[in-house]
Amino acid sequence: MSQAATDPASLPKAQWELYQPSMSPRVAHIVSVSGAQAVAIIERSAAAPVRVEIGATMTIPTPHASVVGLVSAVSVPIPDATAGRDDISLVELNLAGEIVVDRDTSRLVFRRGVSSLPSIGDGVHLADRQALTLAYTQPDSATIDVGTLYQNPTVPARLLVDDLFGKHFLIVGTTGCGKSSALTCILQSLLPEYKQARVVVLDIHNEYSAAFGQQAESIDPSSLNLPFWLLNFQELTVAFTSADEHRDAETEILGDAVLWAKRRYSDSFTGRARRSLDGQCITVDTPVPFRLADLVAYIDEQLGRLDRTAITLLYKRLKSRVETLVSDSRYSFMFGSLMIEDTMTDVLGRLFRVPVGDKPITVLNLSAVPAEIMDVVISVVSRLAFDLASWSDARLPILIVCEEAHRYAPADDGKKFMPTRQALARIAKEGRKYGVSLALITQRPSELDPTILSQCSTVIAMRLSTERDQSVVRANTHEGALDLLDFLPLLGDREAVVLGQGVVVPMRIRFNDLRNRKIAENQHAAFSRAWKHSQIDKETLAEIVRRWRAPAKPKY
Repeated sequence: MSQAATDPASLPKAQWELYQPSMSPRVAHIVSVSGAQAVAIIERSAAAPVRVEIGATMTIPTPHASVVGLVSAVSVPIPDATAGRDDISLVELNLAGEIVVDRDTSRLVFRRGVSSLPSIGDGVHLADRQALTLAYTQPDSATIDVGTLYQNPTVPARLLVDDLFGKHFLIVGTTGCGKSSALTCILQSLLPEYKQARVVVLDIHNEYSAAFGQQAESIDPSSLNLPFWLLNFQELTVAFTSADEHRDAETEILGDAVLWAKRRYSDSFTGRARRSLDGQCITVDTPVPFRLADLVAYIDEQLGRLDRTAITLLYKRLKSRVETLVSDSRYSFMFGSLMIEDTMTDVLGRLFRVPVGDKPITVLNLSAVPAEIMDVVISVVSRLAFDLASWSDARLPILIVCEEAHRYAPADDGKKFMPTRQALARIAKEGRKYGVSLALITQRPSELDPTILSQCSTVIAMRLSTERDQSVVRANTHEGALDLLDFLPLLGDREAVVLGQGVVVPMRIRFNDLRNRKIAENQHAAFSRAWKHSQIDKETLAEIVRRWRAPAKPKY
């Protein structure tokens, strides 16, 4: 919105009328104004009555501006059953802003807030295309076109780039309503102009691998390189220790072993590599390489000094866990490297697109990552994104897209991996200062961590059926047009109500149809097709079992 918009009270009435947008026919008049709400009575005329729906945009001409309001309710307070009688029909409006004249350009602009309030008797009009375009677009701000207004398909629905991507946003909706397609539409609308964007998609169900074509770096466990030594100690503890009453004792042993292994590896450096570590205070959390072989050697050395069974059991359990992870091919992307090298720069460059090249999006396919280690992977990626953004002095803005966010950042404090939630909460609370932001996608907002949820400045609400989820969305939406959320159970596919700082005015939109472009693929099993045509023989089954069992030899 232009800051040069003139005060309508200082604009001569004749000049305002010269610039006033063309009005559609008058349909009602104001009978009550209270704060940000107004009530109007629909006028009956000889012509066919105008249909007024909830969510429609109305304009109210005043002497110095044209006030824009959203219909929040329509009613007949005293219905009459007598045939042929015309009932009094009321329209309730939430005042959203006003159209005024820009002092510098002498053009009409829309701004939030109302300084020229309507009064009793002022006419109410259905907003025409010119008024809708002024109210829902921002010509002086960076925006992307993601669809059309529900009430007028000829008017584009535009989202504010900086406010949407820089201040976290949330996409909610039931399964099958089009959340993945909505995200794909938003990102595909972003890429043509913003070729230096950096987006990391945490793809839980392998839906986005084909959505962005050559513009995405697609990474799955077979091509992922996320060295174990990048894990902080809390993440290493979850990976290596048992989730039982012995965890605290094993954690103490692991801390000593990791610190010993890191120092031993750093002592092996020579020349330039050695000088780069001089003066560093190495701790269990310092992101420097170490060898699992040294970790195991430390445990063996301690075992040789112990003779009490109760204590040696803890060392043996820890050693067994390390050897299991190293030998399991499912964890090879993290524990399977034959060579231990300081590849931190290469890992960060690939994950977070530095340099971007022609691939501003990283699709991290986590569908094949074992459930017991997935939270660790998400925690590492989120933490690295925050640290990279902060250490770069906000020169590398990064968007982290969290599919099924309620799975690894749940509201329940005691059932899930804490470091993941802490890493995401840190981004939610502090990320905007350093240029790292979140896009949370979930079908269960009521199960998402409330601290993270409350930091989302823009809500893209698609079809939601459960009252509990609707209530959570309402509680975390700071807007005067919450009545629009009453539509949530009735929204069709690709439809959404958008509220918050990412839009000029709360609006109901329909996302662009992506049928002629690549969209996020639905990976749900196609029962009808598979049961009709798919044939699996014993040889195919044997191959599946072979891959299932295939172990890798220890690589440390």
